[in-house]
Amino acid sequence: MIIKNGRIITEKGIIEGSVEIDKGKIIRIYNDKYPKGEGIDVSGCFICPGFIDIHIHGIEGHDCMEGNIEAINEISKALIKYGVTSFLPATMTEDLKKIRKAVEIISNTKSKGTAGAKILGINLEGPFISPSMAGAQDPKYIKKPSFDTFKDLANDYINEIKIVTIAPEEEGAVELIANLNSIGIIASVGHTNGNYDDFIKGYKAGIKHCTHLFNAMTGFHHRQPNIVGGVFNSDVTAEMILDGVHIHFDAVKVALKVKGIDKIILVSDAMMACGLCDGLYSLGGQDVYVKDGQARLKDGTLAGSTLTLSKALYNAVNNLNITLIDAIKMVTSNPAKLLKLDNEIGYIKEGFYADIVIFDDDINIKHVFVNGEMKF
Repeated sequence: MIIKNGRIITEKGIIEGSVEIDKGKIIRIYNDKYPKGEGIDVSGCFICPGFIDIHIHGIEGHDCMEGNIEAINEISKALIKYGVTSFLPATMTEDLKKIRKAVEIISNTKSKGTAGAKILGINLEGPFISPSMAGAQDPKYIKKPSFDTFKDLANDYINEIKIVTIAPEEEGAVELIANLNSIGIIASVGHTNGNYDDFIKGYKAGIKHCTHLFNAMTGFHHRQPNIVGGVFNSDVTAEMILDGVHIHFDAVKVALKVKGIDKIILVSDAMMACGLCDGLYSLGGQDVYVKDGQARLKDGTLAGSTLTLSKALYNAVNNLNITLIDAIKMVTSNPAKLLKLDNEIGYIKEGFYADIVIFDDDINIKHVFVNGEMKF
C-alpha cells in the first residue's frame, strides 16, 4: 500500500513524497510525487510518525484501573482518533490488590493485542509517593518505597513495567530506584516533597525521568533549587501536560530553553472524562468534577486532565514558538528513545513499524495506521 503525495515529517525535515507499506512496516520512502498505482492520496497533509502517550489513565468513560480487558481495549480504540498509535496505560495509587489486578489485565491485553493503539507496557504512578504531594492520588493507599512491594505488585509481569514514579525523599526510595535501574525499569521522580539533595541522591541511584514536571513537586527557588531545579540541572527527560491549565505556556518555554527539545515529552495524563462532556467522573476511586474541560477533586486539586495528545501538539505549535518538527519530536521520537524503542517506532523510516498519522495544517487527524493497518 502507498500513502502518497504528502508532506513527510522526518528527523531531518519535511519532504514532499510518499510512503510504501508492506507487512506492517515501512519498506520505501519516495522523495517525490507518486501519481501512478493504487494508494491513499493525502495531498496537502502531513505524514507523521504515530504519537506515543507514555502517561494516560483513561478516556471516553474508561479507566486503566477498571480491571477488565474490555476497558483497556476501548481506551486503545478511543486513542486512535487523536493520533495515538501506542501508549503506556497508567495505574493509580490504590489498594495493592487492585493495582496488581490492573497490572495483570493490562499485560494480558498487551499480549493478546488491541483493536486500536498498541500497548507498550505499564506506567506505575505510585504507590511510592509522598503523602504531602499526593495530588489526586488517595493518600491512604501510599506505601513506603520497597523493591519487595514492587515485585509483589508486578508479580509475573515485571517485564511489562516500564516506568515507576517515586518520591526520592521517602525512606527506601534510593534502594528501590537502584534496584529498578539495575533491571532496566525507568525510575521517575514525581509526587514528591523532596529538596535538591533528595533529587541528587535519587539521580545518582538511577532516576531517568520526571513525572509531569512542575506538578506535584517542589518548585525552583534560588536558595533551594528543589526537585524542579534538579530536573533542570540533570539529563533526565521530563514529561509535561500541555493543556494551558497544568502549566503556564511561558513556564514550558523556560523548561524548553533549559532542557532542550530532545529532553521534553508531552503526555496527556488524561482521565476517563477525556473526549466527553463536563460532569462527575472518578479517578483512583475519588470523585472528579469536570468543568470547562478541567478535571478537579472537590477541593480544587487537579485530577489528571481531559487533554488529548493531538491537542497538546496543537498547543505546542501555536503557543511555544517552536517548529512543527520540534513539536513532533515531543510526541514521537522522544518517548520512543526513553523506552528504548527508537529502533522500531517514533520515526518515518524504512524498516520501522508503519505507525503513521495523517493530519492537516491545523492538526486535524485524517488517517491513522497501526502496523500498516488503517484504524481511523
